[in-house]
Amino acid sequence: MPAAVQTQKIIIDTDPGQDDAVAILLALASPELEVLGITVVAGNVPLRLTQKNALQICELAGKPHVPVYAGASRPLVRGLVTAEHVHGRTGLDGPALPEPTMQVQPQHAVDFIIEQVRQQPAGSVTLCTLGPLTNVALALQRAPDIALRVQQIVMMGGGFSEGGNITPAAEFNIYVDPHAAHGVFESGIPLVMMPLDVTHQVLTTKKRLEAIAALDTPVARATVQMLEFFERYDEQKYGSDGGPLHDPCVIAYLLKPALFQGRDCNVTIECGSELTMGMTVVDWWGVTNRPINATVMRQVDAKGFFKLLTQRLKTL
Repeated sequence: MPAAVQTQKIIIDTDPGQDDAVAILLALASPELEVLGITVVAGNVPLRLTQKNALQICELAGKPHVPVYAGASRPLVRGLVTAEHVHGRTGLDGPALPEPTMQVQPQHAVDFIIEQVRQQPAGSVTLCTLGPLTNVALALQRAPDIALRVQQIVMMGGGFSEGGNITPAAEFNIYVDPHAAHGVFESGIPLVMMPLDVTHQVLTTKKRLEAIAALDTPVARATVQMLEFFERYDEQKYGSDGGPLHDPCVIAYLLKPALFQGRDCNVTIECGSELTMGMTVVDWWGVTNRPINATVMRQVDAKGFFKLLTQRLKTL
């Protein structure tokens, strides 16, 4: 009899987004991960679309039992900035996905996060954040005690040597709600940060998409259609063969942390200057006396990443 798979309890906080969708699919395809719920936030598109998109992805994966909770519809302080120019009008442009039959749960996403972190054993829940950090920041404001109970936050956000992708200085997720990001980085929760420096290394090249397409399943076909739409923006912007697959890096790290390399350092979020609003100031060389608050990844085994992704998508 095979040994039971040791599972990690996770909450996915997200603003789908094609790359968010692939991250969700990867998590739902992985028996090592127990997805307690998916909480959605406004970001790539407004909340009414991000919540619908999360439902559609759960149904595409054949996992309608996974609960989805709607959260913050706007950032803590600033007005909402969205990214339809990247993700399309719906946020999931590409495939023609059916209208979801699932319903969003009545409980607010922030209350769900607080409840789960308090109910599960201390140190057993990982928060996987794929979008702006508004929901997590609100949870910490309402229930500061949960900071000592969260195992870790593994997040996609920020940049270092790659600069920004929405402004010259800022990555989109952090820029949308820099004040929320500041609160999360100052919370004391162990943080693993997947910045643009890593995600720009995992490109959806033609060969890699062909390997997914060869699976010839509804999930694989929809994934390829999503990524073919998604990559067109970054191919034009960067002149690259394929677009960067940002958010699945978070889930891949939980499954195979050895794929990634980084360093413990201090990260401070710029919330004052409009010129650099949302910049993640990474003290890579330890030139300040600021305390370490994050593990910042800089390298990834892209070949191993896509091998893992393709293998897992095959199981859905």
